Amino acid sequence: MTFGMLRPARVVLASAFWVLIISALAGCSFEEEEKVWEISGPVFGTGYNINVVMKDDPGRLENLASGIEEVLEEVDASMSTWRDDSELSRFNSQEDQSSWTGISRPLHEVLTTSREVSQLTDGAFDVTIGPVVNLWGFGPDARPEQVPGDDVLASRLEAIGYDKLELREEPPALRANPNQYVDLSAIAKGYGVDAVARYLESEGLSAFLVEIGGEVRVSGRKPDGTAWRLAIEEPVSEQRQVNRVVALDSQAMATSGDYRNYYESDGRRFSHTIDPKDGKPIDHNLASVTVIAEDCMTADALATAFNVMGVEQAKELATRENIAAYFIVRGEDGFETDYTPAFSSFLAN
Repeated sequence: MTFGMLRPARVVLASAFWVLIISALAGCSFEEEEKVWEISGPVFGTGYNINVVMKDDPGRLENLASGIEEVLEEVDASMSTWRDDSELSRFNSQEDQSSWTGISRPLHEVLTTSREVSQLTDGAFDVTIGPVVNLWGFGPDARPEQVPGDDVLASRLEAIGYDKLELREEPPALRANPNQYVDLSAIAKGYGVDAVARYLESEGLSAFLVEIGGEVRVSGRKPDGTAWRLAIEEPVSEQRQVNRVVALDSQAMATSGDYRNYYESDGRRFSHTIDPKDGKPIDHNLASVTVIAEDCMTADALATAFNVMGVEQAKELATRENIAAYFIVRGEDGFETDYTPAFSSFLAN
């Protein structure tokens, strides 16, 4: 995730990609008393589309738009690795990280969830993998002239690891030994979705959809009483088309795949998703995985971890832990799909 400058949001009657598809699929018509309004703008190098169910109230909508931007700016100022002045960048730049550094509660919350997902997935999710990602040219560094060798990868992997980060709960603090470079790009976007959702709830809204770069959280229902219907994309880079539709009313959903961020060199395809076990881009037939959870931060991290693990291991773990996960796999004759029992109740007819 690239964190970028926030620019003023715009407020219109909902017409974003998500809601456009959702509305067409649902064939819904909204009551006159309440409508779905969209508040949208650029953030984190992508865009956000927030849809709120409420009566026509221009003043309140403008206040909500301003509040949403403040929430997203706080997330950016805390967790961005593209801002030298962010809370996370200041920790990463310390010459000695072995002493406790006080951190904000939001950053502590994200790091705590990161550790829990890392432990659950046996290290398939690791927020310290950034230096290895950079070796492959998916970070701030330029694309390498040649593929990193096994010796270089082994040396870099030996120096990192989520288990080298220590968290203190009260007061919230972080330390590492040896020094680590922490990159929250695989979970911070999901946290941003959750932060906006909490803000909307604090403003008395009970029905809304929050989407940032494809990660989504919904609450309540649309004015006609139906659930929010969301599209899972076909994992192709050339166009946007629907693979399956799900119906949610109080859940979050995140997708991870290798079909948008990659490069090709000497006839080989290199995914931006790096396996922390060997330091190499993933190389299996799992094209994308979608996870539904109570919060978007957890769904975001789990989707990344499952994408690293591959469909067999990921489905086994997700089934055992009763996690709702949907897998799109490259088969000999095109895409094939599979999902855990927990996911079946969300599939729309």
